[in-house]
Amino acid sequence: MRLKTSILLFCAAGALTVLAACGGAPAAPTPVPTPIPAPKPTPTPDPSIPPEDSGCGKPYPPPLRGINVKLHIKAPEYYTLDATPLVGPSSEFCREIGYTDGREYCPVRVEGNPERRLCEAWIMGNAEDTGKPGPTWSRDLEYWCTTFEESGCQHNPDNPLSLFVQVGGKYQACRGEDVCGEVLIDR
Repeated sequence: MRLKTSILLFCAAGALTVLAACGGAPAAPTPVPTPIPAPKPTPTPDPSIPPEDSGCGKPYPPPLRGINVKLHIKAPEYYTLDATPLVGPSSEFCREIGYTDGREYCPVRVEGNPERRLCEAWIMGNAEDTGKPGPTWSRDLEYWCTTFEESGCQHNPDNPLSLFVQVGGKYQACRGEDVCGEVLIDR
């Protein structure tokens, strides 16, 4: 038994010597780092679909292709111009919202539809001159329509797609620089 104990002590001393020579106690296993999940990308909104809070639902209007500008009312004090955004080409969309004459370009909704103003506001964006929904109105490509005193024309406070004019000229309703409509007024 004494021999067994001596061998065990000898082996233990040898193991300690080896450990001391190798730098001490046995190294703890290296922990495997827990992978950090990559952040989920935020989806980019589709610019061809109105935001949910816009009030413009399905069917979604196709791209804006033009703005129809016309003289709407002739009154003694001022004339009233009207701008109607036209979308397309999509005879399917036009038919789906109520135009049954086969047209490919149409307003965003038929007259009287409660979504019409909301869809027009979304498709037009904000005017450069007012910062409000609707077109940027100008006269003779030089003057933004601000007030009768400054430019001879001013926005209708009740309808951003409508303009009051006291001076003749070429009037434009534009969405930025990409889509415009115009009418020549002799006053």
